[in-house]
Amino acid sequence: MGTVRVTIRYGGRDDVEAVLRFWAEAAEGTDRHDDADKVVQLVERDPEALLIAEIDGTLVGTLVAGWDGWRAHLYRLAVDPGHRRMGIGSRLIEAAEDRFRTFGAFRADAMVLHDNELAHRAWSASGYGPQPQWGRWVKHMS
Repeated sequence: MGTVRVTIRYGGRDDVEAVLRFWAEAAEGTDRHDDADKVVQLVERDPEALLIAEIDGTLVGTLVAGWDGWRAHLYRLAVDPGHRRMGIGSRLIEAAEDRFRTFGAFRADAMVLHDNELAHRAWSASGYGPQPQWGRWVKHMS
């Protein structure tokens, strides 16, 4: 197999419906409260937060690289099942880290499901690991 040319770009309003369909097929444990309005709010608030990987114009990966002015957060690393193990996830993570460095971030955290072993391998390969000192506390707002 030859070298595949992956392009990473920022997602915008025109990508929202395709990204939602992609997450339904390629992402593990997606939040069932996903909707177009919330993704539009993300890209309007931070136009560089939604990273999209493409091969020949076809969506093959996503990563949300959120910067809140204080911390760097990573969500929704998803790669099309037919394009996994090609370095697409690593390329998305690298692009997010490059973005965070421009803000002076010293650490990034990734939301990773406990049972998603495939994701554990991808994040570990990029140098991430669980932080046992604390856990995530959640309150549902609806």
